[in-house]
Amino acid sequence: MKKLLLFVFVSIVYAQLPSQNLLSSDWKFSIGDDMSWTRSDFDDSHWANARIGEAWEKWGFAKYDGFGWYRKTVVIPSKFKKEAERKGGLLLNLGKIDDVDFTYFNGSLVGQEGEIPPHFVTKYDADRNYIIPLNLILWDQPNIIAVRVYDEAGNGGIIGEDISLSVRGAVEMFRIIPMFHTKNRVATGVSSVDMPLEVQNMSTTPIVGTLKYYVLSDFFDTIAVKEIPIKVLPKTKHIFSSKLEHPTPGVYLVMAVVTSEQVNKKIKFNFIYEPEKMRSKDDTPSDMKEFWNRAHKELAAVDPQYKMTKVDSLSSTSRDCYLVEMRSLGNVLIRGWLLKPKKTGKFPTVLTVQGYATNVIPEWLFQDDNVISFGLNIRGHGNSKDNVNPGFPGFLSYQLGDKEQFIYRGAYMDCVRAVDFLCSLPEVDTTKIAVEGGSQGGALSFATAALCGNRIKVAVPSVPFMSDFKEYVKVAPWPGNEWLGYGKDHPLYGEVGVLNTLSYFDIKNLAPWISAKVLMGVGLIDVTCPPRINFAAYNKLNVEKQYIVFPDAGHQLPVDFNGNKQQFIREKLGIATHK
Repeated sequence: MKKLLLFVFVSIVYAQLPSQNLLSSDWKFSIGDDMSWTRSDFDDSHWANARIGEAWEKWGFAKYDGFGWYRKTVVIPSKFKKEAERKGGLLLNLGKIDDVDFTYFNGSLVGQEGEIPPHFVTKYDADRNYIIPLNLILWDQPNIIAVRVYDEAGNGGIIGEDISLSVRGAVEMFRIIPMFHTKNRVATGVSSVDMPLEVQNMSTTPIVGTLKYYVLSDFFDTIAVKEIPIKVLPKTKHIFSSKLEHPTPGVYLVMAVVTSEQVNKKIKFNFIYEPEKMRSKDDTPSDMKEFWNRAHKELAAVDPQYKMTKVDSLSSTSRDCYLVEMRSLGNVLIRGWLLKPKKTGKFPTVLTVQGYATNVIPEWLFQDDNVISFGLNIRGHGNSKDNVNPGFPGFLSYQLGDKEQFIYRGAYMDCVRAVDFLCSLPEVDTTKIAVEGGSQGGALSFATAALCGNRIKVAVPSVPFMSDFKEYVKVAPWPGNEWLGYGKDHPLYGEVGVLNTLSYFDIKNLAPWISAKVLMGVGLIDVTCPPRINFAAYNKLNVEKQYIVFPDAGHQLPVDFNGNKQQFIREKLGIATHK
């Protein structure tokens, strides 16, 4: 009930706020890809009516991945022309788009986030704010907004809120900025948490009104609602603050709302309190060790049939590149890419394991002429789809009804087989092997380190997946919907059966088996693998460990983490740094 009341209250507040949003909700949509759909004279009347702000899977295009186009016709009154000329155009806010977008206004590209295959880069957690130049606007006439979206897997489309087109300047001239005393917004060693905000007024009008805080847990329960009167003079800035008293360890979501006659604005931000004191319920199966011992024995009975094929076109003067093939659990054929120094000797080795639905290529691997690098494509991914290929979606729940056949049993053993392969190479220094990966690769990094014992010396998981499932399905809409959906489709198995099976693959339950040194990267606003599930596994580690929280990062960590990762691996494996 608290969640509903907060939602209704905030919705009412925003319904009452004056707005210059020029967009209505009647957008059109079609799957497919045709660049003629940017044209103003294209007839989209036969297209589907889009539910903007919701993934297209929810309103008629279930399980569709690929290209989809949105179109919107908007008439912009000339009464806004002078203000737009004075402030440099209009501002189009499309919120978040899953995964990639190319946005056009009257046929001209005005913004892009992400990259489509073959060099796919998702930007599903980036806000789209695009400036519409004056020379593109047709005043008092129909204008066409066309958004070309590419979705690689899972949900797709324009999924953000606050979709708007307004005169540029209103947003830029008034800003609200979180000013936490720690840059990473991690609070430790205090009994209350300050939530300071700097309110900047760059206009010529004083701002008089209220600043209201809505503080929620990451389960979306209302923790506190606090209101502060504010006054910010023209061309000045002022810091306001409120305290959250005696919080429990956890992740907190804050929405700050400024309401006044002059301007209305909201921002959202997160902070985390005492992350290493967050605790999750122990649901380790009593027969977990026996379960994985059986998997090891089954894998050992499979002839690996290692095969290395040198690829001259991908080799360099200092390192050779090989396509590697091998047999894994169930005699499944899997492949990967090996980069090996041409010079003789024994070398530290870095194993890269992959994210969900991705394809590992040599360019992704640890690049160092004094290191052996191996990138694995687990079953159902990349070039390892010969024998097992459930697709995406489908992979996450493939054979979920039987823990002995569930897809991740084979996937975890694929990683073990990759370590077997590396240890079979005479050039590998078996005392210096690291594993790293993000998202699903973060989970595979945990699992590899746990299931390979002291063969793995260093593990660097970022935004790790597959953790604390009972909480995971509550705090993350996807992938929880796929797992719980399986339970609904198989009522004799149900949610209890699903969660029981998943507990055998929970990296939280595997973490105590790890002996490697660990560095974990966390995106504080990650909605796919939220901080709660990351720390559920991290806090079960009994080894040398450290974490880095990126306060404004979602599921994709900034480039800085690559430097952190490489430095950690080099230091812990004793790899000399290039000068």
